[in-house]
Amino acid sequence: MISLPLRRGTAFASLLALLLGACSRPAETAAPAEAPRYAAVARGRVDVEGGVLDLTLPREGVVADVDVHEGDHVRRGQVLAALDREPARLAIAAAQAEVDQARAQLGLLRDRLAGARRRAGRLAEAERDGAGDGQSADDARDAARELGGQYAAAKAGVAAAEQKLAAARFEASQGVLRAPVEADVVRVAIHPGISVSPQSGVSFTLLPRTARIVRAELGEAYVDAVRPGSPALVTADASAQDKPWPAHVLRIGPMFGTSKLEDDPEKRANSRTVECVLAFDGTPTPRVGERVIVRFGAAMPPSRKKGR
Repeated sequence: MISLPLRRGTAFASLLALLLGACSRPAETAAPAEAPRYAAVARGRVDVEGGVLDLTLPREGVVADVDVHEGDHVRRGQVLAALDREPARLAIAAAQAEVDQARAQLGLLRDRLAGARRRAGRLAEAERDGAGDGQSADDARDAARELGGQYAAAKAGVAAAEQKLAAARFEASQGVLRAPVEADVVRVAIHPGISVSPQSGVSFTLLPRTARIVRAELGEAYVDAVRPGSPALVTADASAQDKPWPAHVLRIGPMFGTSKLEDDPEKRANSRTVECVLAFDGTPTPRVGERVIVRFGAAMPPSRKKGR
């Protein structure tokens, strides 16, 4: 039979071992925070609606004036450059002379036609009264009819000359290049005295003063995860630690294409992306052409299974 002191000693030893085990157990560590999850992540580039404008003088000639410089702000309709006006002035003067000549010829034929018709009428009346012969009346009618044809041809000649004058004036207007929209002048590639033509290349590069947008490339696997109106966060690709710009999806392209932002030629050839256009919320001013990372959708916690 076990004695009472022995039983008490055993119980005390067991309790001490339990307490020491509890003290030596490591404290439970907090679960690491999971990174935010997004519906999709894509690369993009900052742009403006319609893109940067490359302008060329629409006709050939010698540049007479360049009225803006790089960095200037231009209004819609403001003159950027003009060609030598002398050739256009001479063409307009020659066309105007042709119009004047055609109109004078038309006026002369109008008077002759009126006289021929009066004479034909008198001879026809005399024939009916028996005071004249039928041959004279017929000749007068034929002469009036011939003059009528000449008058119609002269009238058409006036219209053709007027069209030629209008074309000369239009050609002269093409010698002046104007800004199509309010914009900033990014590049000027011409100067007075050089010869240019529509095939000479870009004369001016303008950046329209419109809201910035982002053209992102959605991978094939993420197209259905994004919708027009979806929120997004845009971060500069070169400095991912900067504060992101909030944005939202404007539209999603209707067709797949190859990536324009992938630097690896092999990956670019095998990629299938859809263009997604986003508008910034607010008025951030990232530089056009800047590469960015777009994270679509608000950060969402990881999904959890329902408790049993």
